[in-house]
This record gives sequence, structure tokens and C-alpha cells, in this order.
Amino acid sequence: MIKSHGFTLIEVLIAILVLALGLLGMAGLQATSLRNNVSAYNRSQATELAYDLADRVRTNIAGLNTYTSVLPTSATAQSDCLAVSTTCTAADMAQNDLYEWNGNVTTTLPGGAGTISVNSGVYTIAINWDDNRDGSVNSSDPNFQTTFRL
Repeated sequence: MIKSHGFTLIEVLIAILVLALGLLGMAGLQATSLRNNVSAYNRSQATELAYDLADRVRTNIAGLNTYTSVLPTSATAQSDCLAVSTTCTAADMAQNDLYEWNGNVTTTLPGGAGTISVNSGVYTIAINWDDNRDGSVNSSDPNFQTTFRL
């Protein structure tokens, strides 16, 4: 007679170990999927924000110099441009656009910052954000750039 006491217990322990490793793998896969989905969402938001500013610039051709001479972080709200007004100049509207746009960039994207520049008639809008959430925007984080001509 062969004694096999405890053999079933070892089988159960191995099955639990295999199940635990499978569940850990699934949890890792879910975490990676969630991180990639958030990153894709941030990219689509950056795209939308860049095109928003491009449309604002195209709409206010008379305020072109203001868009590239005032940093979005330095722009201030222009109270005379919040409603239909005859006192809102093109430069005021451009500064108000930059102020609103900068507010949207900083609240929509983690660590978001955007700039607009012009070189030989080509306007470039660049948006950076902290995609890996390490507390700083650096070269390992993505950025979005779009260019356009008027």
C-alpha cells in the first residue's frame, strides 16, 4: 500500500499560486491599459486646445502681433471683451483669448503649458504636459505641436 498523505494539499497550493500569478498579471495589464487611455485622452485634449487657439488667431487677424508678443502665462483677462462691446480692441481680444486659452490648458492637462510663436509667417502652437505624473514636465513627457499659415 502506497501512502500519499498531503498530495492533494500540494496540488491545491500550486493551483492557488498559479491563480494568484494570473490575477497579478491581469491587474498589471489593467493598470497599463488605464495609463495608456489617460495618455491618449491628454493627447486628444492637447490637439483640441491647439486647434482652438489656431481658430482664435484666424478669427482675430487684426490682433496678430499680440498673440505672439504676449506670453499666454502673462496674458490678463480683458473685462471689456467678455460681452459684446465697442471698447474691446483687437489687441484686447487677443490678450483675452490668450488668457482664456492658458486657463484651459492649465486646468485640462496636468502641468499643462502652451506657447505660440511665428517664424517667417508660419505660426507654431506647442503644448507640453506632465504625462507620466512625476511632478515635472521634461523631455520624457510628450508634447503636441501644430503649425499653420494665415
